[in-house]
Amino acid sequence: MLSLSIANPRQKERPTLLPAGVLLLVAGTLIGLSFPLAKLAAAAGVHPVVWVGLISFSSALALLPVAFRDASFRQLGPRKLRYALIAGPLTFAGPNLLVFAVIPHTGAGYSGLMFALSPVFTLMVSALFRLQLPTKWGLVGIIFGLAGAATVSLSRVTAESSPSYAMLGLSAAIPLALALGNVYRSVDWPRDAAPDELAFLSHLFAGVLYALLIPFVTDWAGLALLLTVLPLVLAQVAVAAATAPVVFRLQQRGGPVMLSQMGYVAAGVSLAVGSLWMGEQYPLGTWLGATVIAGGIGLTLFASRLPRTETA
Repeated sequence: MLSLSIANPRQKERPTLLPAGVLLLVAGTLIGLSFPLAKLAAAAGVHPVVWVGLISFSSALALLPVAFRDASFRQLGPRKLRYALIAGPLTFAGPNLLVFAVIPHTGAGYSGLMFALSPVFTLMVSALFRLQLPTKWGLVGIIFGLAGAATVSLSRVTAESSPSYAMLGLSAAIPLALALGNVYRSVDWPRDAAPDELAFLSHLFAGVLYALLIPFVTDWAGLALLLTVLPLVLAQVAVAAATAPVVFRLQQRGGPVMLSQMGYVAAGVSLAVGSLWMGEQYPLGTWLGATVIAGGIGLTLFASRLPRTETA
């Protein structure tokens, strides 16, 4: 039977030059860039499983030298392997497949905005596990982000080019899956593990799962499509390689609730890129909601600089 203990991710924390607020901005920006890249790949005929597999294998490959350099990596035990088996296939593969499955139907910007709902779900799940709650200002930032995301979602549903209700419903499962993953990775973090080590193992196991799924969803011709979009592939590889270590450091330093708020940043980036670069058009309500989300990001960054004695 699987039993979880409340681990302290900071046990193995190492000095870093980047505070949690900066990690939040960097992680959210990188994730936001992935959405338009995925939409372009889907438009070229690349299957979502192939694309998300590329992301995980790129992340694992980039982290391989760092992971092997870490002495604790050579002390793999059942706790670390369990963590990687759950964190990889379930907390990365599941949400990623949902995101990249709905992008062709809802647009890169809207799919990115579904990430903006994850902080509220993460806050609720964190409360169930009695994890550390955000400060008062951090909670206000979450509320602002939720209000903005709700405004965006409402404007999207009422638009003439609204996706089907089935796709919108599938999109709604994204923040819940993200929340469960955010909390699990903090709750079950092995005490003797470093961020790069866990990021490598998690993405490696996720990549293995994708490799097992690929023969059931496409053939060699489907894999060969990657060669026809090589610039996109190279861009996604670079983004994925940079994202993995930043996300796990943010998980370690900021905890699950702050980690989830990178969805606000990703939402704004994907909306801007989708509109300015890909020609996606959104109603006024979407931009008003995005402005409110930006306010939530500002409050979150402000809260991250306050001492933890000010609780919600």
